[in-house]
Amino acid sequence: MNLTISKGYISCDAGWFMDVFHVKDERGNKITDQRVINYIQQDIGSNGITSPKAKALTNLESQANEPKAIEMTGKDRPGLFSEISAVLADLGCNIIEAHAWSHNAHLACVVYISDKSTDTPIDDHRLHAIEDHLTTVLRATSSAATEEHANQQEVKPAGLPKGQLCTTTKVERRLHQLMVSVRDFDVPVQHKRSPTSAADSDEEDRKASISIESCIEKGYSIVTIQCKDRRRLMFDTVCTLTDMQYVIFHASIDSYGGYAYQEYFIRHADGCALNTESEKDKVIKCLEAAIERRVCEGVRLELCAYNRVGLLSDITRVLRENGLAVLRADVATRGEKSVNAFYVRDISGNNVDLDFIKSMKREMGEIDLSVMEETTNYRPTSTERPKFSIGEMLKSQIERFSHSFVAIK
Repeated sequence: MNLTISKGYISCDAGWFMDVFHVKDERGNKITDQRVINYIQQDIGSNGITSPKAKALTNLESQANEPKAIEMTGKDRPGLFSEISAVLADLGCNIIEAHAWSHNAHLACVVYISDKSTDTPIDDHRLHAIEDHLTTVLRATSSAATEEHANQQEVKPAGLPKGQLCTTTKVERRLHQLMVSVRDFDVPVQHKRSPTSAADSDEEDRKASISIESCIEKGYSIVTIQCKDRRRLMFDTVCTLTDMQYVIFHASIDSYGGYAYQEYFIRHADGCALNTESEKDKVIKCLEAAIERRVCEGVRLELCAYNRVGLLSDITRVLRENGLAVLRADVATRGEKSVNAFYVRDISGNNVDLDFIKSMKREMGEIDLSVMEETTNYRPTSTERPKFSIGEMLKSQIERFSHSFVAIK
């Protein structure tokens, strides 16, 4: 719903939970629209529960005309997303929706496709042939790679719920899972370097600060995260911990001066805390990667045009031929229009010339193009990062809210 969580408190005990979230809309205002409030209540409350039988019937009815979803993982390289788009166009596929992330030299992508001539679902036999072609593209530069790396170049039906086009939230969670499956949290050697310039120092300063301590008295591990604040930050960290089979019992989330501070009290699903340094190290690496994946420095391009077969291939080809690498992509079809958002960076590492990007519009044809320069360089108003007493904050907030805790009806 594009709501931003500015503060949050989570607590559960003896089979009961209480979650409190302070949220704002896209403009930073308090939620006053009763329709939005009703939707939240219906979606997460008792009114949002659907019987398994009803869900099964709905899924069977909607799957008949549903586009096929495929997912891809592999080692990233300049122009790879463009190559994928071109192959799908050559194979007669209409791209209904696509989402791609690039991080630490790895690519994860989820694409919904249909037949270009009939706009109907693609049969399984043809889908397997498409997957084989895409696998060849992903492995094009992997001839000298290890067997482990070759196995990471994979194309298969998407591991998403059947029966409807998935929401962005479900797709983004799947992209996180795909990135973890190819171990993007292990930074390649060539990406590891010591700060040698002011820009490198800024990059180090922007990295998330994550620590894990033990609460022996209660049997919890306490994960503390401090980083630059942004939208969907809590979603990214909670999904990562959950997918790693950790249960969050208590948490507190706050933001101040452009920075976010999160503290999670967790145990593994088997009831144990994190006991070894290797466990803690992996959790820290996975959380760092989850925070970094969505942060794209460079330029955001928003393009809108009447949808046609091969449109995405044409757009990404122009970007590639002009020396731009796609770091992230979100492509959707709305009626007769195709709405595209790309985060791009110069392949050589130079700053992207905004006037040059605008001049590319002539090569793209009848396309509405808007350009935004993304940056992560803003800092807190003070010279030091904020410090919070989360334990005391969590305790006081839970006590205060528990007196007025009522169920959603």
